[in-house]
Amino acid sequence: MTPLLLSLTAVAAVSAISLVGLITLSWKESFLRKILFLLVSLAVGALLGDAFIHLLPEAFEEAGATATSIFVLAGILSFLMLEKFLHWHHSHGDDAGEDHERKHPLGHLVIVSDSVHNLVDGIAIGAAFLVSPEIGIATTIAIALHEIPQEIGDFGLLLHSGYSRAKALMVNFFSALTAFLGVGIAFWLADTSEQLIPLVAAFAAGNFIYIALADLVPELHKTVGGKRSIAQFLVILVGLGAMVGLTQLEAHGHEEETHLEEQVPA
Repeated sequence: MTPLLLSLTAVAAVSAISLVGLITLSWKESFLRKILFLLVSLAVGALLGDAFIHLLPEAFEEAGATATSIFVLAGILSFLMLEKFLHWHHSHGDDAGEDHERKHPLGHLVIVSDSVHNLVDGIAIGAAFLVSPEIGIATTIAIALHEIPQEIGDFGLLLHSGYSRAKALMVNFFSALTAFLGVGIAFWLADTSEQLIPLVAAFAAGNFIYIALADLVPELHKTVGGKRSIAQFLVILVGLGAMVGLTQLEAHGHEEETHLEEQVPA
């Protein structure tokens, strides 16, 4: 399969996660909290592992330390600015009179934020598959693990904002489709200049670092208790371990390719 076809397949799979709200409708709230607690921990490990183990080493090797560092910082600061703007816009919307009227800006905040995040996810997936299939798979897994708890949370927030279940699912799904636009942007940038690919990967790594440390880790701090804290840490290590394991598979794949090339007569 070509990098483009692999990217589109991966994005289609990740976008389907937006329909996870269908599953959660029958879950008890206590069970949902337990699952989210574990999924958020797993997502933290996967996102940090993908950023530091897959995306950044390739970017440093291909683009150099200075350029990579600048784009990582740009990825972090861009998401900081985006969230600050969206929260500022939402806080102004909260001044409306009726309770029902106040809820809708939260829904708009969720939709815009999720659409932008999915757009960046699509760019990250496209850029990763342009580097190698293995890094593309690792990035897709990291994004999928992050998307599951995020989409469950977004679905709940949309319901709280006054959306019906059917409309919340539809809006969540259509906002997920912006990831396909992200893939198009990644491949357009690759056609414009191949040197941009590792820099886009570095930018995506900055996004992942921000999401993991600024959005997800604070959620983990809301859970108290020694056993749960230990469980969080262990599940984070599982996410990191999965990324390390994919690196080993990638290295093994490269060894196999090299071995086959040596067997082919010149």
